[in-house]
Amino acid sequence: MAVAGSRDDDFTAFVLARSARLVHFARMLCGDAGLAEDLVQTALEKAYLRWDRIEMADPFGYVRQAVVNQHLSWVRRRPWRERLTGDATEIDLLLEPAGDPSGGVQHRVAIRAALATLSRRERAVVVLRYVEDLTERETATVLGVAIGTVKSANARALAKLRTAPELSGVGDRT
Repeated sequence: MAVAGSRDDDFTAFVLARSARLVHFARMLCGDAGLAEDLVQTALEKAYLRWDRIEMADPFGYVRQAVVNQHLSWVRRRPWRERLTGDATEIDLLLEPAGDPSGGVQHRVAIRAALATLSRRERAVVVLRYVEDLTERETATVLGVAIGTVKSANARALAKLRTAPELSGVGDRT
């Protein structure tokens, strides 16, 4: 039997250990720091209510899924005339190219700008596949779509990124 207060202690420990990673993930997903914090906060609120049932499983995966669901729900509620492109200056990538630090900044800015051009689904697929390192099947499960949808969105996103003018010469390190 659980000790009184251990639920709160366990949840608090989880939030302290994983909230920065969740906010980073949400920022890459939506491209906006404020919205990312809101998405994570809402997901954590929902997770807290179910913490007794999810703490033994994969709590990070559960909350990450909740963040994706919150993001998709938020996108659906936006008026059709508003296009979600993301603010390229708000995406914080964990990519640190070697060499000159100013080159690293230019590299990250270019990637941010290129990611901002992707559709919400393409961006979600790229973030889940290459930042969160999920398989195609896991990505499909998180997004609630078929594996074929993940594959086609990934292919379209990568094609856009390959030809993105923002990324021309980014991989060249001489």
